[in-house]
Amino acid sequence: MRASLRVLACGLWLAALPAFACPPTDHDAASLHALKSGGFALQGAAARRALAMDLLGCLASPDPTLRDGIAYEALAKWMRAGEFDADALRDLRGRLDAMLDGDPGEGFAHPFAALALAEVARTDRIAPWMSTDERAAMVERAASYVEGVRDYRGHDDAQGWRHGVAHGADWLMQLALNPALDRAGADRILAAVAVQAVPSSGHAYVFGEPERLARPVLFVAQRGLHSDEAWRAWFEALLPRIGDASLAYRDAAWLARRHDLLAFLSAVYIEADNSKDPGIAAIKPAVTAALRAMP
Repeated sequence: MRASLRVLACGLWLAALPAFACPPTDHDAASLHALKSGGFALQGAAARRALAMDLLGCLASPDPTLRDGIAYEALAKWMRAGEFDADALRDLRGRLDAMLDGDPGEGFAHPFAALALAEVARTDRIAPWMSTDERAAMVERAASYVEGVRDYRGHDDAQGWRHGVAHGADWLMQLALNPALDRAGADRILAAVAVQAVPSSGHAYVFGEPERLARPVLFVAQRGLHSDEAWRAWFEALLPRIGDASLAYRDAAWLARRHDLLAFLSAVYIEADNSKDPGIAAIKPAVTAALRAMP
């Protein structure tokens, strides 16, 4: 029943939204580049909010200068400058959330909606505006997005980045950094990371995804919410995800999963080994044990 209501709600959101266009109405590429040259300065909160919503269509553009260089940069700059009130942020969150359920197009819409939602999450940790329920719902949404990524394309020389796993990891990272995160939320983040640290498909990461996935884990560790035993159990549980031991070193998918897990554990180990933060340093024995147990 809840799933049906969610589908209906997302459908209503999408139906209520105008068709995304890039460049948006009343703008062209030249005017958007001029806006960027001016540091995205725009007079008036209403005008800034309206353009922010209009720019969401460019997050799905195959043109990286419009997608990364203008739409995402503008949204991030305005949010980091505190230009939106809670009402505008809820509107932005809702529209981005709807994008995640919409047509992926050429594969840019979902990853860049997730990346923009990471910035929305950041605003709440800097100056809290979400309710406890809203924050918990965002943790679940981010975790579900990360777990559901199946498009593993990273960088394309002509069209730039898609990077769904890394962008989702950035979203989880911002939530992990929020001091309001509770143990249940932290566990949900760790569960999502575990899924993509060793993707079952046997995709081998080459675009830095293991390092990005390590970040939310490190910031969860920094919170000190888990015991040494809990961390050891979490890292140990990653090892069986490599697959059937009878396939060791003679199956391409098995080798790819081993590669991904080794890269992830190594990224966590390097940070834990060099960190002066007691929470992060405390997970070093657990990750070391997992590395030693690698086949």
